[in-house]
Amino acid sequence: MAPAPDSSQREAARTLEITKRLREVEQAILARAPEHDLEPSLDRIRAVMELADDPQRTYPVIHLTGTNGKTTTARVIESILREMGLTTGRFTSPHLHSMLERIAIGGRPIGAEQFLSAYDDVIGLIDIVDARSAAEGGPRMTYFEVLVAVAYAAFADAPVDVAIVEVGMGGSWDATNVADGVVSVITPISLDHQHFLGNTEVDIALEKAGIIKPDGIAVSASQDDPAVIGILNARAEEVGAQIAHEGEQFGLEGGDVAVGGQAVTVRGLATTYPDLFLPFHGSHMAQNVTVAIAAVEAFVGGGEQELDLEVLRAGLAAATSPGRLEVVRRSPTVLVDAAHNPAGAIALRDGLQEAFTFTKLVGVIAILKDKDASSMLEILEPVLDEVIVTRTTSPRAMRPNDLAELARGIFGDARVTVVDDLPDALDRAAGIADGAGVGGGVLATGSVVTAAEVRMLLGVTDA
Repeated sequence: MAPAPDSSQREAARTLEITKRLREVEQAILARAPEHDLEPSLDRIRAVMELADDPQRTYPVIHLTGTNGKTTTARVIESILREMGLTTGRFTSPHLHSMLERIAIGGRPIGAEQFLSAYDDVIGLIDIVDARSAAEGGPRMTYFEVLVAVAYAAFADAPVDVAIVEVGMGGSWDATNVADGVVSVITPISLDHQHFLGNTEVDIALEKAGIIKPDGIAVSASQDDPAVIGILNARAEEVGAQIAHEGEQFGLEGGDVAVGGQAVTVRGLATTYPDLFLPFHGSHMAQNVTVAIAAVEAFVGGGEQELDLEVLRAGLAAATSPGRLEVVRRSPTVLVDAAHNPAGAIALRDGLQEAFTFTKLVGVIAILKDKDASSMLEILEPVLDEVIVTRTTSPRAMRPNDLAELARGIFGDARVTVVDDLPDALDRAAGIADGAGVGGGVLATGSVVTAAEVRMLLGVTDA
């Protein structure tokens, strides 16, 4: 008779079974319509939430929209609230390495068992809604809608004291908008996803303003277009919400580059917070933090109660934002940044100029074919000495030769090299940077996928 398995063998078998099931569930979710192929509607996700007894209404929500800076702002809000002793849920997108990163509880990506439990709670309801939709000639729920349902169920099951939720796209009809944020956060609005949101910042602002809810508090970053501010104010007035604007009710008072980040003073809604260390580079990251602080003040005291300075400092020091002007290697220095639109490229360029002094910086550029590659390349041209154009494994990646044609028109032939595969492109760039001595560096950018794949190639997988 074979000996009975010991506890370690049983645990190994259980872990293997969980891993196998998680892979099956991930494949089932991925088989649905992707995030960039959607039908704007809240009908399906609202129906699932109603069948589940609206788990998203069992905890307060801080809801974030905007074009750039959402994920960093959400992560900073979360870190401060965790330092205050609250149990947090966080939903952000897209992910870098695993879809489990999108749902975080207590500052850590959801565990496989928690994820599967929440999925089991909602998949039967999703099947019901899918069947109803099919009977009416409509689509199944999308990849993103399913993850929203899983996240809201997981947060209720945890339970969390507060959920910090980033929209996937837009605001009014984004699946996350079945929750009502007690605080709504609007990061800078610029052009992106025009085929869904509209061709002007005003059109986009009209969609994003939809997360401002009755009797809530809205916190807006500085906006370039006064018409955008007018739209946000009009929405707040329409639903009876308060609204605070960066540059008026709160703002960044000053800052300096520091080792490993920057030191800033922030004027919040309730008081001014001096000598805050931020473990991030670039003024755009300081802006994200400034908006996050105002959002936390709005949540914990309606904007009238100042935060404990030491708790705030600890929360900021512990905050992370993987893939955002992130140093992932030294000798030579390799930076990754998820910039994927012109506004993101401007923030990246300015951050490089503010925080780094490379004598030679080589860009590894891979951009998705539905993005404004020409504008991004023009913006980054002043800070890149050479560019190596390549592609990621994404099926949406622009062909390297097509990207090179655009790049040569901006950088000139001598500064552009085509390397079809990203690993080879990274090796080539590192060799060039090494040859430049201690001042040489590599910047990998162009999409979230570019940042993620370079992180993985260099053995950095935490997120």
